[in-house]
Amino acid sequence: MTQPQPTLTLDSIVARPVLLPLKRPVVARIATIDVWPVILIDLHTEEGVVGRAYLEPYVPNAMKYLVPAIHDLGALLKGRQVAPIEFYEQGRKSLHFVGYEGLSMIAVAGLDMAAWDALARAADLPLCVLLGGSVGSVKSYNSNGLWLREPAALGEEALALRDEGDFHGLKLRMGRERLDDDLAALAAIHNAVGPDMALMVDFNQGLGFDEALIRCHAIDDAGLAWIEEPIVYDNFDGYTALTSQLKTPVQIGENFYGPRDLHKALQAKASDLVMPDFMRIGGVTGWLRAAAIAGAAGIPMSTHLYPEVGAHVMRVTETAHWLEWQDWADVILQKPYALSRGDLQIPDAPGLDLDWDEDAVKAHLVEI
Repeated sequence: MTQPQPTLTLDSIVARPVLLPLKRPVVARIATIDVWPVILIDLHTEEGVVGRAYLEPYVPNAMKYLVPAIHDLGALLKGRQVAPIEFYEQGRKSLHFVGYEGLSMIAVAGLDMAAWDALARAADLPLCVLLGGSVGSVKSYNSNGLWLREPAALGEEALALRDEGDFHGLKLRMGRERLDDDLAALAAIHNAVGPDMALMVDFNQGLGFDEALIRCHAIDDAGLAWIEEPIVYDNFDGYTALTSQLKTPVQIGENFYGPRDLHKALQAKASDLVMPDFMRIGGVTGWLRAAAIAGAAGIPMSTHLYPEVGAHVMRVTETAHWLEWQDWADVILQKPYALSRGDLQIPDAPGLDLDWDEDAVKAHLVEI
């Protein structure tokens, strides 16, 4: 007979902003990022269980708005039974008049992930098991580098990235001033890691449609796993045109705000693949709803950032494809997830097993 799950009551939410150093700074066509902003979220319950999650809002100034928004959600829901799906709906509706997208969705996503973690901890189950799956490994690629550096330096870096976890997939970024330099970068990486390495190319929305046509066709016979976001994320008409012309799968989705954006993209046939980001899709609840849509359409679904949450939900995603691995938050975690032969290993521990290294948190905590 199934044991009843404990009921949790929300007491408070504490959100703390930290700035973390990047071993390899982000250098893309649209931005350069030297430090990584992270908001640590602790959802405290009256029963003593604490659910944990984090957000990565890219821009440090965004934390000035997100931290108060998360605290406001905690005040709104104080005394309520912890029910992630209800929190998701109530949180979004509380921000209806300012819109469901942007910072509103990001704040709700942080609340949602922490709420799911709290429930799984209270049940003494890994999140993937609470969701109906099992503990195991998830196929991953390394997204820690291969930014817009000099092509000659990328072969050595690709080998280092491969060896960080015996990876079988790497992501490189394109969008240099000269197409020839992008092609040289790809050749350097191919020469270093060989033909068996899955390579994903990300343009980080850096191209206009005319340039995207030229550059995507120039790499269309390179055997790439996918071409990601060559043009601005919301130009679904442009993506439909590119997807129809290219042999290489087109990947979009990290900028979907909620499951309906994913549905709109699939209706428009704007991509072959999708990769939602947890802070934009709506945390675990948003992901599960989006995964049902992708599954019904038979579209492979990969994760964007948040490898710990990503690993758990990929174990219950019908069309699970690749997990994006990066270790940018590891410095503040007591126990970063382990890698084995390119797969991320889910620990057999309650919830997401995210616990903060408080000494590291103190060292990187910032005022906003």
